[in-house]
Amino acid sequence: MSDVAFVTKLHEASCMIKDACEEYLEKQTGKDMMKSHSAGGLTWDPSKIKWADKTGANGPFQIAELEPNNPDFQAMTQDLRAHNGKLSKEGFFYWFFPGAETVGRKKKQ
Repeated sequence: MSDVAFVTKLHEASCMIKDACEEYLEKQTGKDMMKSHSAGGLTWDPSKIKWADKTGANGPFQIAELEPNNPDFQAMTQDLRAHNGKLSKEGFFYWFFPGAETVGRKKKQ
């Protein structure tokens, strides 16, 4: 396994651990822990963003490419930047693809 493949697998595993921790905390507190994840009070609606279905080594996911005239896309990317390029919201995990204004999302299991 190459270094890149290893780091990719490690990243995916850490995201799964993070998601499991959030789900546990939500069950214990009765609160959606990700509702506090907003970029300075900005809100965004994922249904107003154009998503394309893709399949990768770890199954299906979706991507959204730069939409400069879409305020929901702009707020989403600002929210992602405020959370170091990854966050969970409404049952999905969102992340930036390296070096691009492309966002991926995958349904949390």
